[in-house]
Amino acid sequence: MPNWLLYALASALFAALTTIFAKAGLKNVNSDLATAIRTSIILFITWAVVLFKANSTKVSELSRSNWLFLILSAIATGFSWMFYYKALQLGKASEVSAIDKGSIIITILLAFIFLKEPVTLKILVGALMIFIGMLVIIWK
Repeated sequence: MPNWLLYALASALFAALTTIFAKAGLKNVNSDLATAIRTSIILFITWAVVLFKANSTKVSELSRSNWLFLILSAIATGFSWMFYYKALQLGKASEVSAIDKGSIIITILLAFIFLKEPVTLKILVGALMIFIGMLVIIWK
């Protein structure tokens, strides 16, 4: 099994736990405050990992392009988390999570446009199945 697949599966597991823990923790809490608390803890953990692995000296090696896209990614992540937590506070975890995973379809489109990644029949069929699955889960 390739390393990337193990990391992706671990990511999926922790994303699922994130949703469950967040939904339980959002009871009677402002979603923006909850996002700020979560982000602060993530900041502490990630810098601890960087410092533990002695990777902090590599900051000076980042290019302007690295900085630009990492900053844009951080801004997009912040908005994503804020909207996700608000939606999670108001809706069902299973439905919010299903719609959130619709980002896969948007990612495929944006990767094709900006990163020139190929869109194969397999990817199109998978994206269609994700879309249909989203509809099935949120259908009232």
